[in-house]
Amino acid sequence: MAYKELVKNFEKIREYMRDFYVYGFRTRSDFSRKSARSYDDERRRVESWLGDAMSFRQDLSGKRLFISVDSRTLPHNPLFRAFKAKSFTDKDIVLHFYILDCLTGRQAHTLREIADYVYDAVSSTGLSEEMTDDATVRNKLKEYSRLGLFLEEKQGRQMLYRLNAGNGEMKPELLPAIVFSSETMPLGVVGAFLLDKAKTIPDFLSFKHHYLFNTFDSEILETLLQCRNAGCRAEIRFFTERSAREVPAVIYPLKIFISTQNGRENLLAYNYQIRRPRMYRIDRIRSVKMLERETEPAPLEHAGKSFLEKLWGISGGDDRKRTADHLEMLIRAEKDEAFIVQRLQREKRCGTVSEVSPGCWRFEADVSDAVEMMPWIRTFIGRIISLKCSDPEVEKRFRTDLERMAQMYDLA
Repeated sequence: MAYKELVKNFEKIREYMRDFYVYGFRTRSDFSRKSARSYDDERRRVESWLGDAMSFRQDLSGKRLFISVDSRTLPHNPLFRAFKAKSFTDKDIVLHFYILDCLTGRQAHTLREIADYVYDAVSSTGLSEEMTDDATVRNKLKEYSRLGLFLEEKQGRQMLYRLNAGNGEMKPELLPAIVFSSETMPLGVVGAFLLDKAKTIPDFLSFKHHYLFNTFDSEILETLLQCRNAGCRAEIRFFTERSAREVPAVIYPLKIFISTQNGRENLLAYNYQIRRPRMYRIDRIRSVKMLERETEPAPLEHAGKSFLEKLWGISGGDDRKRTADHLEMLIRAEKDEAFIVQRLQREKRCGTVSEVSPGCWRFEADVSDAVEMMPWIRTFIGRIISLKCSDPEVEKRFRTDLERMAQMYDLA
């Protein structure tokens, strides 16, 4: 029976690899979206790519599989292998080798010449001749031309095809930069494909914290960047934080943000439905479709810049709220504690720092969502003289945290 590798939708692979291998806390019995047989099929497929990076742990609820990447034994991101699994059938294999054989020389050939060559080759081997019709051969030639394997030349009314004899050698001086970028930069999968052309790949990098999670979002990120570069709108489908329901939205991409703490990627985009910018976690975006070109991008760019002026982290607050939260905090810092003031100045972001009196400093900020500041505010506990916020929930949460801490340490 002819081999068939039918990976038609990478989103399915992305979903399995992320949920079952990166998170690493689910068992086979936890899988409920499709049949257990589907889970087994996808598990075998992923294990064939990542066998040396797979680990598991056994507990009472079952076997939990996850990815374990130690840079001492796996110096390069193994998740890129998923992008190198091309969907193909026995017909694709036959056409691939016979067309390449026809174009081995430097001479260009027409569609008719290539189709006749493939037909004669297939007929001599006794294979099915249905795979040699002109439309099938033309589609394969167009596909390989888009990939850069073939060059197209117009001669009169005919299109000629020849092999792209570009320089396939990798310059040794470029290897360190390509290795570094493939492991650290967005769309590092490009560097991974370039490294496939190298005879030897240097293994000089080692990571204490290696953010591999974004690998699965490379296709989503690429399409978003294409929309941004072309100045086009995009239709995205994403999952909300509170629900697993898929939500559509028409947006105009503005900027990509990458966290230096956890490597998470976020998209700042103008949402046409709510008529304001909004942040989207890229790992929650299911699909992206490029739409028409935006005719008036300037107002959208201005709205994005105004949005960033009051952004503390990535939260834009409630879509229904039109005013920013005003927060004011008094901090105690004595004369010999200049490092506290230096830290306030360094971490103030969109806020301001001023001295109220000797040993007392005021921090003020107008932010889209003051709740997002709570983890940072807590780091000053013991030095906070007063805390006021236009959002009463922030003050309430802060006092509640203090009460719980006092109870925990028996200080109440």
